[in-house]
Amino acid sequence: MPICPKNKSSKSRRDKRRANWKMKPPTLVSCNKCSSLMMPHRVCKSCGSYNKREIISVE
Repeated sequence: MPICPKNKSSKSRRDKRRANWKMKPPTLVSCNKCSSLMMPHRVCKSCGSYNKREIISVE
């Protein structure tokens, strides 16, 4: 059984909680090997390398 609120929360107070739900663009870094944009701590999609080592062979 959930806890019942003691007082009514106003619309402005409720919406203040939801103010930080906005989406933000993904963080992109350049690859060390091919210098294309990629997400950090992941294998590069264009060259297949991670931390200057080839992990996946890409044609």
